[in-house]
Amino acid sequence: MVRQTLKRITTQIRVLPTVAYERITAPVQGLHQAAYVLAALTLASQALALLRDRTFAHTFGAGQTLDIYYAAFRIPDLVFAVVASLVSAYVIIPRITGMDKEETRRLLSESATFLFGVGGLVCLALAFFMPQFLAFLYPDLAASPAQGEFIMLARILLLQPILLGLSGILGSVTQVNRRFALFALSPVLYNLGIILGTVYLYPRFGLPGIGAGVVIGALAYLMVNIPVLIEGGVVPVLRFPRLSRMLPIVRDSVPRSLALGMNSITALALTAIASRIGTGSVSVFTLAGNLEAVPLALIGSSYAIAAFPALSAASALEKRGEFTHILSASARHIILWSLIALGLITVLRAHVVRVILGTGAFDWDATRLTAALLVVLAVGLVADALKLLFSRALYAARQSWRPFLYQLAAGGLTVFLALQFLAMPQGGMPAALASLLRVGDISETSILLLAFASTIGQLFLLVLSLVALRNIAPGLSRSLVRPCIDGSVAAIAGAAAAYTSLALLGGIAPLTTLVSVFAQGFTAGVVGLVACAVALYLMGNEEFAVITRVVGKLLRGRKEPSQILSPSAEEPIRP
Repeated sequence: MVRQTLKRITTQIRVLPTVAYERITAPVQGLHQAAYVLAALTLASQALALLRDRTFAHTFGAGQTLDIYYAAFRIPDLVFAVVASLVSAYVIIPRITGMDKEETRRLLSESATFLFGVGGLVCLALAFFMPQFLAFLYPDLAASPAQGEFIMLARILLLQPILLGLSGILGSVTQVNRRFALFALSPVLYNLGIILGTVYLYPRFGLPGIGAGVVIGALAYLMVNIPVLIEGGVVPVLRFPRLSRMLPIVRDSVPRSLALGMNSITALALTAIASRIGTGSVSVFTLAGNLEAVPLALIGSSYAIAAFPALSAASALEKRGEFTHILSASARHIILWSLIALGLITVLRAHVVRVILGTGAFDWDATRLTAALLVVLAVGLVADALKLLFSRALYAARQSWRPFLYQLAAGGLTVFLALQFLAMPQGGMPAALASLLRVGDISETSILLLAFASTIGQLFLLVLSLVALRNIAPGLSRSLVRPCIDGSVAAIAGAAAAYTSLALLGGIAPLTTLVSVFAQGFTAGVVGLVACAVALYLMGNEEFAVITRVVGKLLRGRKEPSQILSPSAEEPIRP
């Protein structure tokens, strides 16, 4: 029976449409085309992530169970940042670019073996001391009746960083070969695994069942790179890592690993603080962050991923003008779309949260508080998105330690401000912030202060990065003034149009069903986007002209000409 099943699957794979397969696996040329391909697949991944969050909200609401899940999830994030990223794809990609098959296979084999061995030992030790670790970070949650499930879930999730770390190593080949579509498909499969665990495994096994779904998704994330490895003849095997080979990789990866570690430590610290504010605080804070992550991934990640190979190549060849041109073009597009997203989110925040999360056990107060958190976090969207790009620019320019030092400073400032804000009298700035966001009548609005501190930290990090790039990319800051102005004008026009639409549509149908809320919000959003487009067109915005041209060519199935940000012939791919 197994043989017949495998035969049937193999037959189905063979008859897949050749054109569809080639579109998925074909290399992508050009910065903007790559960015929009990535954005399209990222949108699919984020849609699944939002479906996952909706399932969580409907089933658990903003309560202790969801607090426990999100709190446990921060631990593998930290392990991945500190341990798995020690063998960073940022370091591997330049090494395997132009390397022959046998040398590439040897490097991948030793790197994967090293990561599996070191990471496995760290995760085993952490799993042994998990009860004490959780009690230190989350004393209230660790003392709950679900203590046993909390510990088991956290232990299961420790498999995730190992799998994702291996994915990064193998995915370096996928990116060197410019298989952007396959690279962006990985998180889609990852979220499918989590949804599978939530829907099918949780009812049987409780929270550990969701953890198993996370592991399944991480395994799928890894396996998507296998076809490229087989095609290139560089499938790695277990191979004892030589010190002479691994030491330079680890040494060069340490700054990146520490920078990621600081980011994860900051998130872990804010989660630990949120767990002490009150039940549900971790849930609403994380869910709001997940919502803000959608435009961040679509805008910031897409351009940062697409730009990194060209930045690396231009830096390696000492093409300072090309480096600045690529960085400036990417940053201008990020600023434009981030500002527009901020304007629309500010007006449509309640509709967004109600459509995605406002169901089942997720009550009205949780919905309003999450919407308020979303606005505060979205204020830092431009800085968040540019951080992804600028950190890669610094890595490409071999300024590897700067992102870590800046993350250290920004993270320290964020945690310090969070503690200072929470120590303020409730009648001062905290009450004014809650009133401004129309949630003054809700308890536990102190969680807004954590989002406010996080936003200030991101803005501070952006300033540090711009200062660092002055000598690396001369004239970068001046080139960003125009898109800031154009983006702000477009955002105001779009927000005003969307708000007017809401006012006009408000009396047509009561907002008592999902369909009516979605229809009103969608209509207002479309009107807002049209207003943004008109404003950009009237201002003669250069980025808008590029966007319309590239999207038109993609829709017609034509490749973007290589003259657009002409990447080097040896352009590697982002890790």
